[in-house]
Amino acid sequence: MASLTGATSHLLPSATIAATSASTTARLAISFSSSSSSLKCIRSSPLLPHIFLYQKRSLIGTTSSGRFSTFASPKCAASDPDQLKSAREDIKELLKTTFCHPILVRLGWHDAGTYNKNIEDWPQRGGANGSLRFEVELKHGANAGLVNALKLLQPIKDKYAGVTYADLFQLASATAIEEAGGPKIPMKYGRIDVSGPDECPEEGRLPDAGPPNPSSHLRDVFYRMGLNDKEIVALSGAHTLGRSRPERSGWGKPETRYTKDGPGSPGGQSWTVQWLKFDNSYFKDIKEQRDEDLLVLPTDAVLFEDSSFKEYAEKYAVNQDVFFKDYAEAHAKLSNLCAKFDPPEGFSIDNNPTQVQPEKFVAAKYSTGKRELSDAMKQKIRAEYEGLGGTPDKPLPTNYFLNIIIVIGVLAILTYLLGN
Repeated sequence: MASLTGATSHLLPSATIAATSASTTARLAISFSSSSSSLKCIRSSPLLPHIFLYQKRSLIGTTSSGRFSTFASPKCAASDPDQLKSAREDIKELLKTTFCHPILVRLGWHDAGTYNKNIEDWPQRGGANGSLRFEVELKHGANAGLVNALKLLQPIKDKYAGVTYADLFQLASATAIEEAGGPKIPMKYGRIDVSGPDECPEEGRLPDAGPPNPSSHLRDVFYRMGLNDKEIVALSGAHTLGRSRPERSGWGKPETRYTKDGPGSPGGQSWTVQWLKFDNSYFKDIKEQRDEDLLVLPTDAVLFEDSSFKEYAEKYAVNQDVFFKDYAEAHAKLSNLCAKFDPPEGFSIDNNPTQVQPEKFVAAKYSTGKRELSDAMKQKIRAEYEGLGGTPDKPLPTNYFLNIIIVIGVLAILTYLLGN
């Protein structure tokens, strides 16, 4: 899947694109310090100010050569909820100005997508642990170009030191989906970062865009993460965002009529016409395959060829609500089940839903006879009715003697009033 393989080309503002083009000459170097406690050193670069220089609860120092080095604490603490909320607002503003939704989605997926459910020990099992910030993992073939995502997010990380990289990557990914018009992702936070590049997973855990047997390959990779066929197809739908660039992945056209004018850096080939809008267009376009300017990878086409995958792909092509529901659940599962949380149960940064208040009786609402009573009001009336001894099948008991006395009393009062 290209969004998990580096096939997706993601959008950057012109200034960032210039930085990307010059990155090969920026002489960014990440190396180990001679000190045994130093995790890495970064050569100073005007194009990458402070990339990777800050780590939660780290000590920053300089070497005699003028390089920056970080001394990481043994364990990172959980993120601060208030800082996460503020970081989310900053990410929303970033998306408005850079249109970088696809690359942020890919960043979160690639940090989480290394998870192996067959490995119990953390961080060896991989997953959403912030390891993708280290050069050794960034150099994996599937992660081509993701350094650009780090450059976009690093100022936010610097601003909010109380947010772990693992949480920031997943926050950015979920926020990008939602801001592109996609579903609200039921996320939780509190992920702990790995502390050094020696804790990065080995290369080869992420999917390939063009394997010899696409269906088997997708199942091998995603089953290893504990995901099923429905979740594989739902997550594939995120290809509605972004483009593939042949210079990065070997897939796609240099440009099409949908990508030649950007936004961001022009070029690449998209899966959908509106490749910054999250909807179910991916499934419609993959099914029809009528537009040569829209990309269809082997791992895309197989969704309508494999009988199990096809069941869900067909459903998503005609029902966007079902797709959104299944996608939100699959995205959250990918982001959550592979991480180590502090506190262990994680926490939400969304406000608790307001409790439903009992419905107040408004006479005008029910006086016309043209509106159906609400279920809550029906239950209230029934309870009061039964409290007086009645049931739906039996009328209230009648006291005829009492009724006669009341009538006589009323007549007596009227006679008295009329006589005077």
